[in-house]
Amino acid sequence: MTETDDAFLAPVAMEEDPDRLFAGDRGVLDPAVRRVLVRLLQRRFLLAASSPADWAVLLEHQPTVESRLHDLFVQLVIDHERGVAYKRQIRSDELEVPILLKDEAYSRAETLVLVHLRTVFQRESTSGESSARVDVEEIEQTVLSYFAEADGTTARRQRAIRSALARLRQDGVIEEESEGRYRITSVVEIVLSSERLRELVEWLSEQRPEEIDTEDIDADGDAAAPTEDEEPAS
Repeated sequence: MTETDDAFLAPVAMEEDPDRLFAGDRGVLDPAVRRVLVRLLQRRFLLAASSPADWAVLLEHQPTVESRLHDLFVQLVIDHERGVAYKRQIRSDELEVPILLKDEAYSRAETLVLVHLRTVFQRESTSGESSARVDVEEIEQTVLSYFAEADGTTARRQRAIRSALARLRQDGVIEEESEGRYRITSVVEIVLSSERLRELVEWLSEQRPEEIDTEDIDADGDAAAPTEDEEPAS
């Protein structure tokens, strides 16, 4: 046997190892648990509403999944109220931790779209609505007013907004119910906190004071409920 041959393990045939999922399988988790673990690593968020089977498996096997993630210096976060699970990179000043998860900041266009989605979600939630929905035309009309002249033509800005919606849909912030019609999920509250929303709205009002209506945001950063003789702001 050569030196090269020693570096590899000969695979075990499935018929000789019936409890394994594939030849040479050394894993100990059930297939369903393995799939949830992989999906947590693949996706930014796991949603109970859109993946109820995976959510049930996660809750049933939470200690096991957490253990596997901790082996990778990754922390599992489960928001039971919102039905959202996600992961965080563990960082430590006392321990050398190799970084597995890279920070993927949202682009300027994605952040501007998030501000509008978060404001709509907060407004609808405060007024007692069980869900918040928006049309792409409404999003474009509002978000286009946030852009500066240096951001290019209207067509270019619209393309940036459509790309932002695609990214946010992939992250689970919105779900497309029909063409051009989106439901805003509770993930938006995790991605953009009330405090951060207030900061961004204040910044936008400084940039476009005549176009940005800050009355939807109260002193705590939450959307203010409209009075009976007041139309909800869009």
